[in-house]
Amino acid sequence: MHAPRSRFITAIIFLLSATPLHASDLPDPDGKPADMTRKVQVFIIMGQSNTLEMGKVKGEQAGSLEYAVSNENLYPFMVDDAGNWTTRQDVRNVHTMGSGGPDGKGGVRRNEWLTVSAGKIGIEQGIGHQLGTYLDAPVLLLKSSIGNRSLGWDLLPPDSERYEYTEKDGKTYVYAGSGDTFDRWEKGTEPGSVNWHAGLQYEGDVARAKAVLEKLNEAYPEATEYEVAGFLWWQGDKDRYKEGHAAMYERNLNRLIASLRKDFSAPNAKFVCATLGQTDKENAEGNEKMILEAMFAISNPEKYPALKGDVATVYTNPISMGGASNGHYGGDARTYMNVGLAMGEAMVNLLKGE
Repeated sequence: MHAPRSRFITAIIFLLSATPLHASDLPDPDGKPADMTRKVQVFIIMGQSNTLEMGKVKGEQAGSLEYAVSNENLYPFMVDDAGNWTTRQDVRNVHTMGSGGPDGKGGVRRNEWLTVSAGKIGIEQGIGHQLGTYLDAPVLLLKSSIGNRSLGWDLLPPDSERYEYTEKDGKTYVYAGSGDTFDRWEKGTEPGSVNWHAGLQYEGDVARAKAVLEKLNEAYPEATEYEVAGFLWWQGDKDRYKEGHAAMYERNLNRLIASLRKDFSAPNAKFVCATLGQTDKENAEGNEKMILEAMFAISNPEKYPALKGDVATVYTNPISMGGASNGHYGGDARTYMNVGLAMGEAMVNLLKGE
C-alpha cells in the first residue's frame, strides 16, 4: 500500500476548516492501473439524494468546481498540468439507480474511470481519490441509491418490527415494520394501503448493486474477483419529517449495518456515515437532533462495542458550504468535494485499523 498521507482521525470527525484534513496533499493520479492480481475492493455508496451528483461543475462564481479549482486553489489533484480534469485508472465509478424493488425501472447509468465527465459531481470524487491513493488494489465505487427515501420506511432494514410512538401532539401512532404497506397509522385504527411496502427501496438498491457485481468485468474491466470492503451512507433528510422515524433512526441504522453485511456476505466490511450538513451539533433540536445523535451514537464503541473499529461518523456541518440537504446544498461543489474527501479519509483510517 502507498505511504499514509493523512493523520489519524477519531471515529467522529470534527473538522474545523473549509476543506478536510490534508486534502491538498493528495497527489495527482499517476495514470497507472491498479494491481489486477488483487481482488477488486468494492465500496458501496447508499442513501438518498445527498449521494447523487448535485455539485455544479461549470461556473465563474463561487460554488462551482471550476471556480474552486481555478480561483480558490482547492482540490489540485482534480486537474493536470494542462488544466484538464484528471482520470483515475485505478478507480471505477459505477452508479445504478431505480425506484422501488428489484423489478423497478432503472439500472446502470454511469460506468467509467473516476473523472469529471458531466455537469455535476457527487461525493464519489473525494471518496475515490482518497481510496485510490491509499490502496494498490483496484477500487470499485458502486453507488446504488435514489432520492427522497427514508430509512424508517423506504430503506427499512429487513426483519424490522412494528413499533408504537407517541408524538408531541399526544397521539400514539403505529409505525410500519418490514413488509407493511402503510408507513404509520393512529393506534386503534386500521392502516391504509399504498402500492409500496416498508423496505422496498432497500430490497431494490441491494438487488441492483448485486446485479452489477454479478457482471464484475463489465463494471471493472478484466476483474474476476471482488470483496465488499465498505459501505458509505449519507442520508437522513426524509426521516426528519416524521418524529417517529427520527426517534428510531439509531435502531434502524444499527440494523442497516448488520443487514448490509449479511446481504453482501461481508461480515467485516467497514461503515462510514455522514451527518446532514445543515445540522449543527451545538444548536440542533427536534427531529434533526435525534438523527444527529443517532449517527454519533453508532460509532461510539462504548455503546456498540461489537462495531468498534468498524464504524465512523463524519460530522459534515463545519465543511458544508451552506444550504440544506433538502435543497442539495445549493449545488455547491465544495460541499460534495469536502464531504466526499472526509468520508474517504474516514474509510481509509478504518481500513488502516486506526
